[in-house]
Amino acid sequence: MEQIRKRQLNKKETKKRILQRFKSKSALTYFLIVLVLLFGTMFVSISYGAAEITWSVILEALLNFDETRTQHLILYDLRFPRVAAAALVGAFLAVSGVIMQGLTRNPLASPSIMGVSSGAGFMVAVAFALFPGTSQLGLVFWAFTGAGIGAAMVFSIGLLSNRGLTPVKLALAGAAVSALLQSASTMLALYFNVSRDISFWYAGGVAGISAQHVHLAAVTALIGLTAAVLLSRSLTLMSLGDEVAKGLGQRTTLVKAIGILVVLLLTGTAVSISGTIGFIGLVIPHVTKRLIGMDYRWIIPFSAVFGAWLLVLADIAARAVNPPYELPVGAFTALIGVPFFLTLARRDGRGWK
Repeated sequence: MEQIRKRQLNKKETKKRILQRFKSKSALTYFLIVLVLLFGTMFVSISYGAAEITWSVILEALLNFDETRTQHLILYDLRFPRVAAAALVGAFLAVSGVIMQGLTRNPLASPSIMGVSSGAGFMVAVAFALFPGTSQLGLVFWAFTGAGIGAAMVFSIGLLSNRGLTPVKLALAGAAVSALLQSASTMLALYFNVSRDISFWYAGGVAGISAQHVHLAAVTALIGLTAAVLLSRSLTLMSLGDEVAKGLGQRTTLVKAIGILVVLLLTGTAVSISGTIGFIGLVIPHVTKRLIGMDYRWIIPFSAVFGAWLLVLADIAARAVNPPYELPVGAFTALIGVPFFLTLARRDGRGWK
């Protein structure tokens, strides 16, 4: 009994030392800076548009809404839901990327590269083609299912390789599966004459978001992001490898199962709301780790805020380039993500800790 007690104490002390080593003194400072940037950018996004709305009107609408004023109606019906959805979708994709990279220890893992987003988009296309009039909650279910199918296809292909799963092999498998699923979606769109609806999901964007979308995303945020934060301590230990994590008492299979469910929920909801927006889940985790270290208790909340800020900023850029028309938001995230992805693929993950 005494030896068992000593082993348990040693495990606790080892965990404590590891987590203290990963702690970043500047993490809170960075988090507050990005939080201020996020809210400032959200105010800019709300005020920017065909109808110019001053910040004083925004504050007035928040404090004392008047349904007889056109500007207040524009804010509550269009601007507030749009910017809230952009922030939530950005947070969902970033946190999904963090969890995927933490569980697989693969620097190239992200929803858009590993087939998760494409699988979700494909099943949304199936819903549009075969079950027109599907509710928003129904679309989340279809996207959730498709995200699981896409991820399963990619990892199945990777497991068939002779030398096991490597970052580049998984990325190649993800590219192949994504191309296959997008082609299948295009065929469905042409055959069932729903090209216009499906093209929106693959272009990606937050135009036309309603309060219903935001309410659904808020429920997902409450469940998914809370679960991600609760997993953060385990992810920190698992980043050291499965054997070390098991030695420290982690139930690695359970952690992976919960992590996968959280990724599917967050990505499925994001795709059902905004379509397939790529590379946020790839870029944000790496930037966050470079800024604050390897403590996932900080990485997850920081990535959520940073991902939200990036997508709100991309949405502003999509409206500003060629007004009054809008460009796909995914085009702007790709401008950052593609060079980043190519750099990581070239290094094969060796230059990232």
